[in-house]
Amino acid sequence: MRHYEIVFLVHPDQSEQVPAMMDRYREMVASGEGRIHRAEDWGRRRLAYSINDVHKAHYVLFNVECSLDVLAEIKRNFKFNDSILRHLVVRRKQAISEESPFAKAKAEEERQEEEKRKAAEARAKADEDANDKDKDKDKDTDDGDSNSGGGDETPDTAAKEPDHPSDDAPDEAKQDEEQK
Repeated sequence: MRHYEIVFLVHPDQSEQVPAMMDRYREMVASGEGRIHRAEDWGRRRLAYSINDVHKAHYVLFNVECSLDVLAEIKRNFKFNDSILRHLVVRRKQAISEESPFAKAKAEEERQEEEKRKAAEARAKADEDANDKDKDKDKDTDDGDSNSGGGDETPDTAAKEPDHPSDDAPDEAKQDEEQK
């Protein structure tokens, strides 16, 4: 059996069917007693030039070890599947099972995004804890000060004047009315 690298581009409207396509091609290789050394879904990517007025495509890579009959069947399926825009099959001297440089870069990017997300969550948690401590501290301070006056007065009622009028107040009001 020979080793092949297969790349095919799927129409972006059919991206949700890519996992099913990958499973179908895996089964084809397995049924022909072949092996899949590497299978990578590269996702949607921009095309260098448009194909049938399509500017993006879903990229898929396989490194397989299979017979010529199985390879011919895979190519035939590519040819008659309208959702596959292009495909390329390259014969390799040996099996390639390590991640492709593109997949390594994508994995590194995902790892960095995950670290950023975790750091942001940690910062948010620390801020939340600090706010909770401040609220607890404010509650402790308020509870101790409000009853220190010894009476029923609150800070608002303590500043008000007494409710009973003084004897001078009505006379002052009469004088103000007479002057007008």
